[in-house]
Amino acid sequence: MGRPVVQYIAGKKGTKYYVCKECKRHLAAYDSIISKAFQGQSGQAYLFESAVNVYTGPKMERVLMTGLHVVCDLYCVHCHSPLGWYYVDAYEESQKYKVGKFILEKAHMERKRH
Repeated sequence: MGRPVVQYIAGKKGTKYYVCKECKRHLAAYDSIISKAFQGQSGQAYLFESAVNVYTGPKMERVLMTGLHVVCDLYCVHCHSPLGWYYVDAYEESQKYKVGKFILEKAHMERKRH
């Protein structure tokens, strides 16, 4: 396994983005938030369109507040802290919009500005 390539959230001065609370690696752009109305294991969580500097654990079925989903836990590529999860599949049609999206828990990240 090679060394992971660190990615950065680009933007103009004042652009907001989120970083890992432990190691400060960039995770996601503020503009990538789809919804802030999610609940994680440690409290409030956000649904993001995309994320960087994360890796996934194994696929598993998990019963969440909105039903049964196939997810992978997300971890920081640098410090390996748990961050949230990635939606692989949803069994209910009304939940399919989450597939391919990322949940990042607010307790594991900080908001920054360029």
